[in-house]
Amino acid sequence: MPTAQAIRLAGEQGLDLVEVSPTARPPVCRIMDFGKFKYEQSKKQKQSKKKQHTFQIKEVKFRPKTEEHDYQFKKRHAEEFLSKHFKVKFTLMFRGRELDHKELGYRILDRLTKDLVHVGQVERNPEFEGRLMIMYMAPLSAKSSPQPKPRATPATKREPEEKEVGHAEVKDKPIGEETLS
Repeated sequence: MPTAQAIRLAGEQGLDLVEVSPTARPPVCRIMDFGKFKYEQSKKQKQSKKKQHTFQIKEVKFRPKTEEHDYQFKKRHAEEFLSKHFKVKFTLMFRGRELDHKELGYRILDRLTKDLVHVGQVERNPEFEGRLMIMYMAPLSAKSSPQPKPRATPATKREPEEKEVGHAEVKDKPIGEETLS
């Protein structure tokens, strides 16, 4: 159909003449409401973005001389980030002669891996980038994640049993380690 006739036909219907394939010979055009077409296209694009799952990365920094309390504090933050489905970047910063003791860094990151195995898995093993040792952990997927780690609850008082022990006697040992002899 000639271009002039196609434009006139689209105008009569109150629609637009949209070029669909300009490289084809002859070019392919379509009569449609272009505004509605663009709106539906943007809706489809938004819908596909909703289905995408993007990870945000949180960073937790350590030093080779990090003390126990600081280690526990930072480990809890990392555990919280992983449970909220964030990826975690562990950065170990070395200064000066600390670089001579890289095994301290590997020990800390290995310990973190073991402590956080219930909420995450190592995505990228520890490696050096200059004076930094970096390791990435990703949260466990919903399918493969084990049951949540049970919290320690205070021991409830138990009433002593009223059975006679007979000739056995209880040795003095710390609570929880009673033995009969």
